[in-house]
Amino acid sequence: MAKLTRDKLDTLETYSENRNAFRQQVIEHKKNRRVALGEHASLYFEDEMTMRYQVQEMLRIEKIFEADGIQEEIEVYNPLIPDGNNWKATFMIEYSDESERRQALAKLKGIDKHVWIKVADCDPVYPISNEDLERESEEKTAAVHFMRFELSDEMISKAKSGQPIAMGIDHPEYTVSVDAIADNIRQSLVGDLH
Repeated sequence: MAKLTRDKLDTLETYSENRNAFRQQVIEHKKNRRVALGEHASLYFEDEMTMRYQVQEMLRIEKIFEADGIQEEIEVYNPLIPDGNNWKATFMIEYSDESERRQALAKLKGIDKHVWIKVADCDPVYPISNEDLERESEEKTAAVHFMRFELSDEMISKAKSGQPIAMGIDHPEYTVSVDAIADNIRQSLVGDLH
């Protein structure tokens, strides 16, 4: 999958004019890239469009228009774009009640090492998590983790041939399994693979 470059980004002025339409396009696109893992966790699979949106929003919010600043943002977000043999996702633990969330994050330490993806009859793959920085303390885990799932050639071949993709979590405090993700999501994710 192509990485972001400056020439793929709109200027602040052009982005301002196109922002609402692009935002709506991204919202629709993301519907095919989210997998709920039970009531309180989700994987949001990233790609070039989702990262382009993130960069454009950061440039807009921070009013960054100089080449060096734009390049810095690109370098922050490019690693979250899949490389053709992996899926990259933002994993979120989602509790609307602050007190409940705090308690859950304390119980769910290490959860990022218990999220898995399985293609057909292949062994499950666990992620390489939080390559940018540590997201867990002695007291709790973070509500957001960045994950990279490396896939074997066999997994890629089976995914591309239409075989089911399962996902889940096997943490002692939070266990859930989705035996086959929806076909629209499966097709979107297969598009990330060589």
